[in-house]
Amino acid sequence: MPRQLRIEYEGARYHVMNRGNHGEVIFLNDDDRRRFLVTLGETCAKANWEVHAYCLMGNHFHLVIETPQPTLVAGMKWLLGVYTQQFNARHKKRGHLFAGRYKSLIIDESDSSYLRRACDYVHLNPLRAHLIGKGENLENYHWSSFNNYLQLPHQRYSWLRVDRLFGEDGIQKDNADGRR
Repeated sequence: MPRQLRIEYEGARYHVMNRGNHGEVIFLNDDDRRRFLVTLGETCAKANWEVHAYCLMGNHFHLVIETPQPTLVAGMKWLLGVYTQQFNARHKKRGHLFAGRYKSLIIDESDSSYLRRACDYVHLNPLRAHLIGKGENLENYHWSSFNNYLQLPHQRYSWLRVDRLFGEDGIQKDNADGRR
């Protein structure tokens, strides 16, 4: 049975996720996570993506992205291929890193709160996975865009777009009061 075609169009928004092959980890250490984020930034430049949210877990990742041009497939091919090659070279491994095809869910633009719900789902992943200790805040998890939303604009990744989620949350200005 052939694979279902990916739906791509200008301005599409997606919740994208992928897991490690056989459930194995895709980030062995913080250097891997940093390298993934650098590669994600490079992908954004090449594919003209805008990232609304991300979360890196041990054996999988989540992205909420927008594609001003229909570049989901090309961008994901580049992101996963480059990261896999770098991971394998760094850790002297060979073969597949990711388990088959990535999953991409289209964010329904007719539902005005769907983007917010998708970003909340991504940002709350470390909490649901018990990666945040008792008494710790969600902002303490460094491998999610949640804490980037709390930073000053010049401290964020240039490819992270916060204005839409702020707008859906009723935050008019990207200032200290709005971020709080």
